[in-house]
Amino acid sequence: MRAAVGTELSRRVSYPISASDIRRWALAVYWPERPPAQFLIDADSAGTNPDGSLKAPEEFNPFAWAVADSSTAVPAATNSGDLGPDRMEIQAGIRGPGLTRELNGGMAVEYGVSMRSGDVITSITQLGPYSERTGRLGLMLFSTVEDIWTNQLGEQVKRTVNTLIRY
Repeated sequence: MRAAVGTELSRRVSYPISASDIRRWALAVYWPERPPAQFLIDADSAGTNPDGSLKAPEEFNPFAWAVADSSTAVPAATNSGDLGPDRMEIQAGIRGPGLTRELNGGMAVEYGVSMRSGDVITSITQLGPYSERTGRLGLMLFSTVEDIWTNQLGEQVKRTVNTLIRY
């Protein structure tokens, strides 16, 4: 399994982000309060940004409505329904550890450059490192999955690391 660390599990590409997408997201996230003007008024109107793009809130998800393109390392694995606790390894095309219980171990998010109207975001999800620890129930396997979003210029927009605990 350690040899599979870094294996790409999936790739998604968004449609170009529209100013309307950003406004709808901001209205929903800040409801019932009014969102900050920076998420409602395009920079061209505000006279603050030379390219006229609208900056998206950090938590904006360009994949929320639809995905322009997507692929997986093992396409058959995504069509198999619930793959159970070994799903990450199955998606990587390898045999899993065969553990039967799993628990969400949390997530860490780092934000990079802001998403803006006109951006096309690419998400690449890959298998992260494994580690073992002993808990009250015995040996536990900690697995991570890293999801990196970049814009069309290759600049990192967001990095999310999810941890899964299996035993």
